[in-house]
Amino acid sequence: MTPEINQPLPKSYTRIDEATKALGFTMASDIFTCSLLRTLAASKPAGKFLELGTGTGLSTAWILDGMDNDSSLVSVDYDQKLLDVANQFLGGDSRLDLVCSDGEKWMNDNKQHTFDYIFADTWHGKYLLLDEALAMLNKGGLYIIDDMLPQPNWPDGHHEKAVNLIQYLETRSDLHLTKQVWSTGIVVAVKK
Repeated sequence: MTPEINQPLPKSYTRIDEATKALGFTMASDIFTCSLLRTLAASKPAGKFLELGTGTGLSTAWILDGMDNDSSLVSVDYDQKLLDVANQFLGGDSRLDLVCSDGEKWMNDNKQHTFDYIFADTWHGKYLLLDEALAMLNKGGLYIIDDMLPQPNWPDGHHEKAVNLIQYLETRSDLHLTKQVWSTGIVVAVKK
């Protein structure tokens, strides 16, 4: 039986999805991951949120939909063409700061900032600069990654990177970790 999303979609989701497909962008988060992102966002009232890897803003729309009016989201991507889609449909939301930057540069320039929720959906903050990303996470903060189960678009050797990442996260004594064999393979960690 295939699970379904029997909840309202964020109001801009369908238009972003159409624009994403028109661009031929195939790296967007799936709808089940997005639903979980919204649910977890709702657990952080007045929260400071960080998304590393905006893409076209599909997951961004869901995170915003779960956030309250006192929360803020910084979403970073290096591809202006993708960010233009996110900006077209989400740019009017005053809680959102869309940033076009290389992930490494942005993280190095913003080490002093801390967040209650980090969704790392790109190399930086996940496979690169992981310790730096986790240092930006407040106590009780959520660290979320997806695509931990094999994906058809993975390059050769990527499976080992994913396995090594999970093994490393499991060794950290400052995290409570849950690995989910659901959607694309989601890992949720909470900083102790």
